Amino acid sequence: MSGHSKWATIKHKKAATDAKRGQVFTRVIKEITIAARSGGGDPDANPRLRTAVAAAKAASMPADNIKRAIQRGTGQLPGATIDEVTFEGYGPGGVAVLVEVATDNRNRTVSEIRHLFGKYGGNLGENGCVSWIFSKRSLIVVPKDKAGEDQLMDMALAAGADDLRDEGPNWTILSSPDSHETVLAALKQASIVPAVQEITMIPQNEVRLAGKHAQAMLRMNDALEEHEDVQNVYANFDIEERELEALSR
Repeated sequence: MSGHSKWATIKHKKAATDAKRGQVFTRVIKEITIAARSGGGDPDANPRLRTAVAAAKAASMPADNIKRAIQRGTGQLPGATIDEVTFEGYGPGGVAVLVEVATDNRNRTVSEIRHLFGKYGGNLGENGCVSWIFSKRSLIVVPKDKAGEDQLMDMALAAGADDLRDEGPNWTILSSPDSHETVLAALKQASIVPAVQEITMIPQNEVRLAGKHAQAMLRMNDALEEHEDVQNVYANFDIEERELEALSR
C-alpha cells in the first residue's frame, strides 16, 4: 500500500504538466462518456458519472465539454464507440500491472500496449493472471499539516472509512468505493483538502524494487500512462521514498 500512495501523490503533483498535454481532458471525457452510456446521463443517479464530472471540474474543464461528453454517452450526440478493456501482466522485477483502457480500436491498442510491456522488460499476460492481487478501494491522502491523527481518525471512521494509515508526511484513508463520497463530504465540512482522492485498485501485497528495476518500472508506468487510450495504470511495486522522489524528477 505504501508504495502505491507515495506514487499516487507524486502522480498528482505532475497533473498540471499532464493537463498541458491535454491528457487529463482526454481521459476524463472518455470516462464521462462511458459512465453516461452505462448508467445514464444524470450525475445524481449515476455515482460513476458524478465522480467523473467532479474530476472534470477539478481539471477546469468547460461545462460545454462535460455536457457534450454526457450527450455522446447517452446517444444524444454522435460519436465513436468506445470499449473498456483491462490488460494484465508483469513489469520489471515481477511487478503485477493492471492497465485500464478506453479505445475505439481494440486491435491497435492491444498491439501497442503489448509493445510497451516488452520495451521495458515486462510481458503482457492472460486475463486473471494478476487481477486477483488487487481490490477496488477509495483512496484519500491527507497531508499531516492539514489534520491531526485523532481528528482525522474519528471523522473518517464516523463517515464509513475502514482504515487510517500513517505514511510519512501523509495520512492515507482507505474505504469501500460506496463510502468515498461520504468521507470526502466529511473532510470538506471540516475544511480539509486532500492531496489525492480517487477510486483505485489497491494491491494485497507489494514487490520491493530498487536500482535498474525501479527505474525501468517507473519508465514503463509513465509510458503506459502517456498512451492516449490508457485511463489508469495500477501496479504493486514499492520503491524506497528517497529513490522514488529522485527517479520522479
